[in-house]
Amino acid sequence: METKTARLTVLIDPDKKEAFEQLCARQDQTASQVVRQLIRDYLAKHGVSYGRDDAGRG
Repeated sequence: METKTARLTVLIDPDKKEAFEQLCARQDQTASQVVRQLIRDYLAKHGVSYGRDDAGRG
C-alpha cells in the first residue's frame, strides 16, 4: 500500500460518474480503490515501473 498520496483531478460526465460510483458500491469498493487499481494495471501493461521497489528501473 502506498504511504504517500497525491491528488488526481479527473473531469467526467456526471452520468458516467454516477454509474461508476454505483458499480463500485455494488462491488464493495470505493471509486478511489478502483481507479488506483486501474492505474497500476495500466502501468504494468505498458512496462512502466514506479515506487521505491522499482527505483532506477523506469
